[in-house]
Amino acid sequence: MTLDELVQGLRDSRGFAHKRDIGDIVGAFGRALPGGEQAMAQAVANGDDCAAIPDGDGYLLLAIEGLTEDFVARMPWFAGYSGVMVNVSDVAAMGGRPIAVVDALWSYGMDPAEDVVAGMAAASAAYGVPIVGGHSNNRSEKGQLAVAILGRARRLLSSFNARPGDALMMAVDLRGRFEDPYPWWNASTDAPPDRLRRDLALLPWIAETGLCDAAKDISMAGVVGTALMMLECSGVGARIDLGAIPMPPGVPRLRWLTAFPSYGFVFSVRPSKVSALQQAFRERDLACEAIGLVEVGSRVTLTYDGEAGELWDFAEQPFIGSGARGAPLRSSAAR
Repeated sequence: MTLDELVQGLRDSRGFAHKRDIGDIVGAFGRALPGGEQAMAQAVANGDDCAAIPDGDGYLLLAIEGLTEDFVARMPWFAGYSGVMVNVSDVAAMGGRPIAVVDALWSYGMDPAEDVVAGMAAASAAYGVPIVGGHSNNRSEKGQLAVAILGRARRLLSSFNARPGDALMMAVDLRGRFEDPYPWWNASTDAPPDRLRRDLALLPWIAETGLCDAAKDISMAGVVGTALMMLECSGVGARIDLGAIPMPPGVPRLRWLTAFPSYGFVFSVRPSKVSALQQAFRERDLACEAIGLVEVGSRVTLTYDGEAGELWDFAEQPFIGSGARGAPLRSSAAR
């Protein structure tokens, strides 16, 4: 594909559309809360993977994920598994360790509840995170699932800390497969639980050792869309080299760029820390590469095969509507 085709494919993707919807909700809260958007901006910086609540010598982390109806209907077991997996990843992306999850499950009798619960239980066991309660409704016309998580961090990784001059980096587990027909790269269900837990433990270690302070879990918007979210929150632009993004062999580039990896993170890293960060992931057989440069300004430019083109300009068009608002000590999740 040409660069123009890749840019258009990203802009038209379902993941980009879902993330852009966040701006509508953020705007609605700004209009509804006392004091409007100004009061909201001062109190709560929307855009991080979890809400970070100061508590003692660290932070409580709180997040929630909802699963799409078609996913729950067609792949209930994996939807249940993913409900836990993505929340654990969100906590790790903030530099934290998970404590427990709760769920809200709607179903028609035990169809698809039985399989959803089995998937959640499998992920709970694999990641060592207990399911401690929730809400159920077995008289619903459609199956739906939302899972919330509580975690704790000593030091934060945040979407609001990217700085001009940083290396934009991606870490990902390429040992997986797509769950067709969806854009979900499954590197989790067949992996040893000990490996899953140790791989996630890298993130709080990175935060606590000071290797990095800016990160984001790669979501349904894919690696480029996730980078856009972090860059917008930090009030910076970037140049991203699509050819530098680590990929599994034989996977079409646009499919990978719009994929949700079960283990994948974007980092904004000070130049002096790049080699150490790479080494930490590579020692665990995880891919980690510099994929771009954080720049002053509002534009995000993509380069590929000798060409360059603008993907987004936050000054002209917000992505999720969460511009830089200072220190995210009371940040809230990106919905």
